[in-house]
Amino acid sequence: TGPPGSGKSTLADRLTEELRKRGKTVGIVAVDPTSPFTGGAILADRIRMQSHSLDPGVFIRSMATRGHLGGLARATNEIVDVMDAAGKEVILIETVGVGQDEVEVVGTAHTCVVVSVPGLGDEVQTFKAGVLEIGDLFVVNKADREDANRTITEFEMMLQMAPKGAGWSPKVLKTVATTGEGVTALLDAIFEHRAFMNEGDLHRQKARERSERAFVALLQETLTARALERFDRNGRMQELIARVADRTLDPYTAVDEVLAKIGL
Repeated sequence: TGPPGSGKSTLADRLTEELRKRGKTVGIVAVDPTSPFTGGAILADRIRMQSHSLDPGVFIRSMATRGHLGGLARATNEIVDVMDAAGKEVILIETVGVGQDEVEVVGTAHTCVVVSVPGLGDEVQTFKAGVLEIGDLFVVNKADREDANRTITEFEMMLQMAPKGAGWSPKVLKTVATTGEGVTALLDAIFEHRAFMNEGDLHRQKARERSERAFVALLQETLTARALERFDRNGRMQELIARVADRTLDPYTAVDEVLAKIGL
C-alpha cells in the first residue's frame, strides 16, 4: 500500500519475479479506483505485470473499488480466499493509491508493506494519521532520487517515537523497482516477518480477526439490504426521505421509524 505514483505495481512485478525464482506460486490482487462520475475503472495495474501473463504459476486478478472505501474492493477478501484455496503460496495485494486513513488492508494481509517515494513533501505527515501506523515494513522506492536518504531518516525517526508492537520492530528499506535494486532484501524481510508471525501464533490470531471482520461486514450488509427491502413497500422510503429533506423529520428519528416498522 502507499500513495499514487509510488511504484507499487512495478514493485509487485519485481517481487513476483523474485518469488518465481524461489519456486513460489503467486497470486496478485490489484485494486484500482472507480470513477465516482462514470462508474468505470481502467484496471491498468496489470499492464506493468505483463511479463507474468503467460506464467502458469502466477494468477493476476484486477478489481475495481466500486465506491468501497479503505483502499480495497468489497470482494478482496473473498478473492484472496479463492487464491489460497487454489494453492497460491504467496498472495500480493496492491491497494489503490491511498492517503491517511485507507488502512483496510491491515485486516486482510498478514504482512503490510507501506511504499513511499522521495519528493512527496513531508512524507511522514502524509502517512502519520493512519497508514504509518499499520506498516510492518516501510519501503522508500525510487531510492535513486535525491533526498532518498532524508526520507529514510524521517521514517526511522517517526518509527522510534511510535508505540512498540508485540516484539516486531518495523524496518525501513530502500528499493529501485525499475532496476530490481533492493527487491531481494525486501522479500527476505517479508519472509522474516512471516516467520515471526508463525512463531508466536499471531498468524492464527490474525486469521481469526479477519474472519470475524468479514462475517460482521457481511451481516451488516445483508441486514441493511433486507431491512430496506421490508420497509420500502408502497413507496414508504421516498416519503420518509422527503420528510427528512423538508426538515420535518431528523435522520435519527427516521432510522428509528424504519427499525420500529420492521420490528427491530
